[in-house]
Amino acid sequence: MTDTPALSHANIRPGRIITWTLLFIGGLIMISPLLFMFSTSLKTADQVYDLRLIPAAPTLANYISVLADGRFMRWFLNSMFVAVTVTISNCFFDSLVGYTLAKFEFRGRYFIFIAILSTLMIPTEMLVIPWYLMSSQLGWLDSYWGIMFPGMMTAFGTFLMKQFFETVPNDFIEAARVDGLNEFQIWWKVAMPLVTPALSALAIFTFLGNWTAFFWPLIVTTSKELYTLPVGLSSFAVEQSIQWEMIMTGAAIATLPTLIVFLVLQRYIVRGVMLAGLKG
Repeated sequence: MTDTPALSHANIRPGRIITWTLLFIGGLIMISPLLFMFSTSLKTADQVYDLRLIPAAPTLANYISVLADGRFMRWFLNSMFVAVTVTISNCFFDSLVGYTLAKFEFRGRYFIFIAILSTLMIPTEMLVIPWYLMSSQLGWLDSYWGIMFPGMMTAFGTFLMKQFFETVPNDFIEAARVDGLNEFQIWWKVAMPLVTPALSALAIFTFLGNWTAFFWPLIVTTSKELYTLPVGLSSFAVEQSIQWEMIMTGAAIATLPTLIVFLVLQRYIVRGVMLAGLKG
């Protein structure tokens, strides 16, 4: 009983209080625009400029109106299709290339790895023109494939998976070969289960990146039926120029999938960031 006050005072330090206070204030500042967005989406046109966080008379009429617009749901499904497809492609191809670079000895392996990493230093804006010319020559403009092909495989994903495959003991690989498994089976049944945290982090980052992508889908698409959600929301905002409650409702619906992914898989996101830093 006498040790409890001493332990309490030892744990409550001025530095810790200041740190948590600053973190709380910073988190509140970061989340306040999100809260006001959801708050505005529940307001009527007459209440938009009322700065109270909780609306006086919250309503779901804005959500009903937006969801009833067939274009919005089409944009939502377009973004979902693009994000899921590119995520699956990244997890498959990046892990295959990463495994090959980590576990196979062949001439030029180091040069290939450096060449892949060097693409990370090229700004995306410099790649837009080659991507557009390639899409034009191959007939991919204004198509799903045109939207997806630049991100079907990434240098970051290859680097991340290679670093983690290097931690897989070679004894496991040799034992699988002795048991008669081919290289694809070894990659799928032996190596992949051992790098699940890295694969999960890659899937999350890829999905979120493609869900929020705006610049390239805006350039490569011309028909509104192929707009992804960010591009569609920009045109929706122009149409609803002064109807902020409708604009905020569309933005809130677009934000929900990313919030769900983060809340459900946040431990994988944090672990992926930490492990990527350690392995880098």
